Amino acid sequence: MPATPRPASEPVWFKSSYSGGNATECVETAFVPAGVLVRDSKSPGGPHVTVSAEAWQRFVGLSIR
Repeated sequence: MPATPRPASEPVWFKSSYSGGNATECVETAFVPAGVLVRDSKSPGGPHVTVSAEAWQRFVGLSIR
């Protein structure tokens, strides 16, 4: 499938590798100049949360025990 060009202002979303395999627990993120956007993949047109780059780095740097 060929890639479709996107406007530069449109974020490129990707699913979390930790999202559930049953397609009901998916989180998507997109990197933007302001930091990271986070949304529910079941509602792509719905609201999203903007997290600063520093907060995101601290979040993904945490180890789960």
